[in-house]
Amino acid sequence: MSIMALPTRRASLVVLVAGAYVAVFTMVLTRSPLLDFDWRVAMWRPSRQWPQLQGALDVLVVAGQRGPTVAVALSWLGWRSWRGRDPRPLLVFLAALALLNVSVGAVKLGAGRLGPSYADTIGSAELFRGGDIFPSGHAANSVVIWGTLAHLAPRHRRAAGVLAALAALVVGLTTVYLGYHWFTDALGGWAAGALVLLALPSCERFAERVTVWGRGLCGHLRTGGVSGVPGRRRRHGRCGSTIAGSPCALGAVTSRSVLRASMSPQVNPVTTANGFHPRVWNERGPPRVPCLSQNAPLCSLRPEVME
Repeated sequence: MSIMALPTRRASLVVLVAGAYVAVFTMVLTRSPLLDFDWRVAMWRPSRQWPQLQGALDVLVVAGQRGPTVAVALSWLGWRSWRGRDPRPLLVFLAALALLNVSVGAVKLGAGRLGPSYADTIGSAELFRGGDIFPSGHAANSVVIWGTLAHLAPRHRRAAGVLAALAALVVGLTTVYLGYHWFTDALGGWAAGALVLLALPSCERFAERVTVWGRGLCGHLRTGGVSGVPGRRRRHGRCGSTIAGSPCALGAVTSRSVLRASMSPQVNPVTTANGFHPRVWNERGPPRVPCLSQNAPLCSLRPEVME
């Protein structure tokens, strides 16, 4: 597959998943056979049909809850970013999480659907009644969180992707089994989470920009901390080399030598010669060495020091 075909394929998947998302909501709104299936499952009460599974599934459904899963993901990605000195995986996950909160939260508040435990009219869609059950947050969370971790895995991405898809499927069905959600809520949650996963390339570009900006800012602050006072760079130039024998290092040594010489009534001939070295003149300009002449007035009383 060519590189140009990748965005086209991703755009086709976005249209397909978004269309399925809208279709599920429309079928619930128009009281289609899918809504009848919701009620059949809810009134059948799977938790009463297989009560022996409830204990294990009560624990398993935690894999779709926002708090525990985000804590686990942030711990792993934070340690990985710190160890590799690369914040991009953590930033990608945070961007995907923010997109999930905004997209799923907006639809939940807009739909206002009540869950099976609060429904009081058999056959009703229970929409626009102040609830927040469609789409399933458990299903969407499990798709986005585990899917993003699989995408960011340094190795075995394919196996991690299969496990993430299996976890999302089991969590969504578990919420239906426990009576937390309608079956169509799980369908909507899977579709909403898949849309966020398809937006991961945009999250990666955002993380790359933030990383480049942050490193540039750190470099600027580090350079500013070394230069100190803004005017000092103009006096000393832009030289930052500390290699022995370089003109910059020679200039720094000569500056200290001239300073010591200027504070003494006697001038060291070697220091004076180094101070007038041509390379020093090119880097720092001609140095001014006070007390060069022993007959200079006020030499020992108030030496003048200039760099």
